[in-house]
Parts: sequence; C-alpha cells; structure tokens
Amino acid sequence: LRSGTGLVLACLGVCLGVTLAVDRSNFKTCEESSFCKRQRSIRPGLSPYRALLDSLQLGPDALTVHLINEVTKVVLVLELQGLQKNMTRIRIDELEPRRPRYRVPDVLVADPPTSRLSVSGRDDNSVELTVAEGPYKIILTARPFRLDLLEDRSLLLSVNARGLLDFEHQRRGEYQEPPTQGKAEKDEPGAWEETFKTHSDSKPYGPTSVGLDFSLPGMEHVYGIPEHADNLRLKVTEGGEPYRLYNLDVFQYELYNPMALYGSVPVLLAHSPHRDLGIFWLNAAETWVDISSNTAGKVSSGETPQTDVRWMSESGIIDVFLLLGPSVSDVFRQYASLTGTQALPPLFSLGYHQSRWNYRDEADVLEVDQGFDDHNLPCDVIWLDIEHADGKRYFTWDPSRFPQPLTMLEHLASKRRKLVAIVDPHIKVDSGYRVHEELQSRGLYVKTRDGSDYEGWCWPGAAGYPDFTNPTMRAWWANMFSFDNYEGSAPNLYVWNDMNEPSVFNGPEVTMLKDAQHYGGWEHRDVHNIYGFYVHMATADGLVLRSGGLERPFVLSRAFFAGSQRFGAVWTGDNTAEWDHLKISIPMCLSLGLVGLSFCGADVGGFFKNPEPELLVRWYQMGAYQPFFRAHAHLDTGRREPWLLPAQYHDIIRDALGQRYSLLPFWYTLFYQAHREGIPVMRPLWVHYPQDVTTFSIDDQFLLGDALLVHPVSDSGAHGVQVYLPGQGEVWYDIQSYQKHYGPQTLYLPVTLSSVSIHCRRGGTIIPRWMRVRRSSDCMKDDPITLFVALSPQGTAQGELFLDDGHTFNYETRHEFLLRRFSFSGNSLVSSSADPKGHFETPIWIERVVIIGAGKPASVVLQTKGSPESRLSFQHDPETSVLILRKPGVNVASDWSIHLR
Repeated sequence: LRSGTGLVLACLGVCLGVTLAVDRSNFKTCEESSFCKRQRSIRPGLSPYRALLDSLQLGPDALTVHLINEVTKVVLVLELQGLQKNMTRIRIDELEPRRPRYRVPDVLVADPPTSRLSVSGRDDNSVELTVAEGPYKIILTARPFRLDLLEDRSLLLSVNARGLLDFEHQRRGEYQEPPTQGKAEKDEPGAWEETFKTHSDSKPYGPTSVGLDFSLPGMEHVYGIPEHADNLRLKVTEGGEPYRLYNLDVFQYELYNPMALYGSVPVLLAHSPHRDLGIFWLNAAETWVDISSNTAGKVSSGETPQTDVRWMSESGIIDVFLLLGPSVSDVFRQYASLTGTQALPPLFSLGYHQSRWNYRDEADVLEVDQGFDDHNLPCDVIWLDIEHADGKRYFTWDPSRFPQPLTMLEHLASKRRKLVAIVDPHIKVDSGYRVHEELQSRGLYVKTRDGSDYEGWCWPGAAGYPDFTNPTMRAWWANMFSFDNYEGSAPNLYVWNDMNEPSVFNGPEVTMLKDAQHYGGWEHRDVHNIYGFYVHMATADGLVLRSGGLERPFVLSRAFFAGSQRFGAVWTGDNTAEWDHLKISIPMCLSLGLVGLSFCGADVGGFFKNPEPELLVRWYQMGAYQPFFRAHAHLDTGRREPWLLPAQYHDIIRDALGQRYSLLPFWYTLFYQAHREGIPVMRPLWVHYPQDVTTFSIDDQFLLGDALLVHPVSDSGAHGVQVYLPGQGEVWYDIQSYQKHYGPQTLYLPVTLSSVSIHCRRGGTIIPRWMRVRRSSDCMKDDPITLFVALSPQGTAQGELFLDDGHTFNYETRHEFLLRRFSFSGNSLVSSSADPKGHFETPIWIERVVIIGAGKPASVVLQTKGSPESRLSFQHDPETSVLILRKPGVNVASDWSIHLR
C-alpha cells in the first residue's frame, strides 16, 4: 500500500491483517454501549408511563395524547396515525424538549396518506379507536400506557405490553453544566461522557436514548433487521448480545453472531402460517434489537407462541410504522409505499462483473478485457479499486498507470462493456487537490464540536469527510460527476461507493466520533446510519445528472439504510474465501431482499485469502444465481480471473456464466416486478409457501421469483445435496434432466463438480431465456427469445417478460416498454399485453417454445391477428415429456396464440 505516513501504515495494518479474524475488542458490546446497558437494565414489568386521557385530541390525520412518566414527571406526546394500506404510525417525542430531537428526513418517499381514526368506545382507563380503512381497532390503555392493535377480535400486536418504554429526556442544555436532577441521574455511567478505548464521546446534550417493546402473539419466526452475518431466521437474544444496527467497517467479520456490519435496515418481519406483520423503526442512530420468545428452547409448551421485540436507539424520537399485512406480499407493498422500491437497474449491471483490488494499469485492464474474449467468456464490467486514482484522490486518475482513461473507456465501449471506478467519501487533505479545496472553502465538511473541519485517517492518509446530510453538499457532489468535472470519465464509467459507513481508521470502532457536527447542528450520533444512504443518493443523482436525466445509474454501495434500494446495489462486504462465507451469503442476501434491497451479492471467491479451485468454482455457480454477480479480491491475494484456474475448471465456469446470461430476460423481468411491486427478487421459500412450517427456517436454498428453486452446493467435496421441494401436489422439474418430482418432499440429489447449483423449475411457470451467449449483455439485447413452459399438474403455466431499451428512464417517462404475459391452459399458449400503457418497438422474436410436462400432440398451430393459422414443426421426447416448438417467428411485442391439437 502506498501511504504518506507511518501512522497510516499502522492504522491500515490493524485493519488489513489478512491472517487474523476481526478483533472483537475494537467493537462495542451492549454492556460497553452505555445507553444499551441502561436500556437493557430496565426489566419487564409495569410501565411508569401513563396516558393523560384528558389531553387526547383527535384530528383528521392523527390522534395526540400526552404520556407522563410518573417517576420523573416528564411529559411526552404520543402521535398516533392510521395509514392507508393497513399501516399504523406511532411517534413519541418530548412535549417540551430543551432542543429539537432528530427526525429522520428523506427516507420516506412522501408523507403516507392517512386513514381517519374515530373513537368507538371509552372508559376511565382506555379509549377504543376504529380505523376508517380496514377491520382494525386500536385500544389505548392509560395506566400503565399500552397500545393493542386488533383485527376484528384477534390481537395482532401490542406496544409497551412489557413496560419497556424508556425515553431519556434532555436534562440540560450545555455540556459544561453538571446535571442537577439528583443522584440517580448523576451517577449513570456513560450518560454524560463515555470513553471507549482511547476515544472520548463528550455527549454535550446528555443521555437521550429511546426504547420500546412490541409483543407479537402467535408469532415464532421473525426475520430482517440486516445487516448481520447470521441465519435468516432471527435468534432469541435474551441472555446474550442483542442484534446491533450501527454501520461499521468490519474486516473479516465473524459469522453467526449479531455484531453490526456495514449497513442497517431497521425493519423486522414476523411470519406465522396465518399472518405476516412488519415493524419499521425509523431511527438513524445506533440501535440494538432484543428478541425473546415464550417458546424458545421448548419442545412443546402448550402456550400460544409469542415473540417480543425490543428496540433501543441512542437518540432521536420514537417513530415506528406497524405494517399489518395480512400477507407477506402486503407487507412488502406496505414497506415499499413508505421507502420506495428497488431501482430498475440498467441491463448490463445484471451481467458479470470482474473486479479486484487492483488492476495495475490500463494495459492490465485491456488484457483482462481481452482475456474474456480469448476464452469465450461473457463479461459486462471491469472494476477499478483505490489504486487507480492519483494518490487516492478521488475523481482523478494516476497519471503513470492510467494516463489515457478515455482511450481505455472507448476501447471497452467498442466491446460494449463498462468500467466501474471507486469513489469513496473520504477526501485527501491536500492544498493542491481541487476537490478538497472546494469542500473546505465552501464549508461542506463534517465539523468537530468546536467548529473546525473534522479530520480522520483513511486510505489517502489525513482525510476530510463531506457532510452528505447537507443538501447543498449532495448537489455539489452530484455535479462532480459531470464529464467536465470528472476528467477522464465517459458515459460507460459507473461508480462504486465504499467505506461510506463512514470508515475512519483512527476513530472509535473504525468510524466517526459521535459528537462530530453535521448540517443543521445535529450530532453524528443522530445521523450515523443514514450517512452512507446519503452518499449513495448523491452519487446516483450525479450519474443521472451527467446524462441530462436520461440514463439510469449504476452505483454499488457498502453502507445502506432503509430506502437505499432507490439508488442501486449493495453487497455483503469484505468476506473470506471459506466455505462458511459461501454459505452465509444466502441468508444475508435473503434478509436484505425481505427489507427492499433486492440488488445484493457477495464477492465471488471471497475478498480475503486465496480460494481453492473447488471453492472458487462453487462460488461462481452460486453467484450466477444471486442478483449482483461480481468476483472481487484483496490486494494480497493471487490473481484469479477464470482462465487462470487449471484447464479442467474452464468449461465449468463458462457454463455458470452462460447460465447467468441465458437467464438475463428472466432476471430483468424479476427486477421490473421488484421495481413495480416491491417484492424481492431472491426469496425465502416461506414467501410462496406461507403455511409450510418446514420452509420457515430454510436458508440454504431459495427461490428466484416464483419459478426457480436454487440449492447451491456449498460444502467441500460434496457428492450430493438434500433439497426440499415445497408445495402440496406441486410438480418440480430438474432443470438439466427435466425429471419430475412432486412436493412436498426432501430429495437427495447427487452432484458433480459441474453441477451448476441444484435448481428445479416450478410447474406452472414460464421463463424467457436468451440461448446465444455473447461477449456482453448489450450484444444479446436484440436476440430472439426461447420460452420454457413448465406445466403444473393441471396443465397450466404463466409468466411475464419485461423489455425496454435496457438503460434509460424512457420506460417511465415515455412508457417505452413491453410487459408481455404468457399463459398456458387448455393446450393453448397465449401471449398478450400485461400493461397496455407500454409500447416499444423491438426486433426480438420468439425462436422456440419448450413445453415441459406435455404429451405429444397430433399438430401444433400458430394464430396471429390478421393472418391465417400456420402449422409449426415440433419435436417430442416421450421419456422426458418435453415438447419443442421450433421457430414460431412471431415478434415478441405482438399478440399470438399456439394451440396443441
């Protein structure tokens, strides 16, 4: 590594030791986080809070009522809203705060429309409220304060039923003044100043944490609150460490524990065979989540199962959305209506990405590019890490290694490929560096509590940190991506935001001091988890801006928050070339998909260490079936482009890449559905089989859409895998052999090294594919389509195909798209428009139709509007029951039908 000082080398050495696991002592436990310790010291019992029913006011959009802490006599205000689409919002703040408390902006796409509340019953200690939309009631109990949400007479969820509401009121205005509220408050350890290792947090406004509990009767399975390297189903944490949400740069993270990682999405989903619910805790401060269950560790208790969830945040207000389902699809839509859906990615970004830290120079990039062509391997994007920039000054190019970036980009463009360059949010402190000089002169850096520019250590050495919470700063940053400002950039250059937790090598827990100052006078503790969200937002805005608003951006971000799905892709961070890291990528991406972030992947091959050939092959086979497909590696690892493996592995990796590219029409359609409806691309089995209890804890296999079941091979030397096929009476087809299996059952399926995962096509689905794999997705976008029709036991199937130009917003602004629906029933396959608003001219035609599970017809005829029937040639295999119809020759945009007679 190049660096300017020995201190940088020392800091980097701590962070980069590739032979050691993460040093957990560098990161806090709940016991070492004073607010978590204080919150957790409160045990379940009667709440000290009472609702003052005489203060209740009911307006057209909300109910407000005061809550008094009968110990401290501090008064809070509760605001309760019924929202349309079966949601409820609860906000709690101080009635008379010494200074305003932070309310998270910019995450919600709009103020959610309300559903009027009305009083339907009342007594001395409670008020019954009816929600205008839906069969919901809310019971507000005064002493002790509690909320119960019911559907008809069934209790769905209770708030503060365990009495764990705790709202630390602001007790003084200035750090210099000692607390005066009495011994109990004065003696709270870490309340007024906190030290971790050598770092001191001044806490000028004193303790301001908030906590609240939610009880979920009938629920045993909860999911979400990423990012954690853990199983899909969340574990009971009482007696251990809570799940932590605090965006951190954790090198070589450990598996199967609740430590914080790079991103935080404070959304929890609860599932039972009869109901789905969600809790969205809108708070950007450090947060811990405790989970308890009355059935944990019990074989059979006879009790109605219940899961209790406790949220604890360091600052801000309580702002929580209750997503009432009733189905998981409803919960997905409800959350998407609040924070937005997954951005529709440009088609190229669904292809294969080749990366490492670092490709040395322009010649190296072009050699890698040519290597894909020489070995007949598809690739869409080559990536450049931090060494490409001049002394790690972002928005620049190293003049000795990359003297002609435009020529390099033009060469890649001639191959219809792209380049991604890293742009991190730490800016080298250098008086000759224009980016730094402008940020400094405009006052756009984060400040220390004494008002000077905050300075930390990162890759360039001494670095300033732009204040992305400032909209002026974000607009300035976005403008930096113009072709005039980012010299050497071109339309086929895209961006990677790393280290945006933010990472500060010499900071507490490798991040920023919590008393650093942001736009509006907010402390870093208030905004920490949303910092990376804003970096991602500003960068994506910049790529849109440079194209005049025409082109869809591609930006990969390591840090994220609720709503980050609107800006691009994320990945699971600095993983390791080990089999367990291969396995954990499945539940990590599934968890992200459940909370809106569908565009997820893991570094193929592992970032740290050198993978053995078998592991690297298996990782390619898995990565081909995860939404974001990128190989990446650490600076100290050996080169591992696919052709550098021994020759016996070349065809296997080529086949994995070919499977990915063949399925691009399917992937693109899934992403359009995610963009349109908020449903994840990569799904746990229970999403489609909500009453099959066997699926509730499965996280070594998954569904792509509702059509493909994927069970990767993730064990060294495996000769077979146990695959669970769900669905009572449903049929599943092996994608290679077309062998038919019925669900529900667990099958042992033999595998060889060339087995590209194990996945079966669900009967009743139709999948569009491109059958000619070319150098990049852009070279394939006008190729003909083959439809794979997998028949259900009832002889039916359906599917969709989305097409547009693959890169602009014209699908949205000018309705230039096609959404075709394919339906098979009664021995007829019909193509019709699924969205008549769309229109798009395309040369793409239907080349073949492969019908799996079909008998042999006497004849096959094609009908199109305004043309006579025409006979199609076909081929039928009686052993596999596969019928192949050749060259229907119809344009994919037209209405047509095929009839088996």
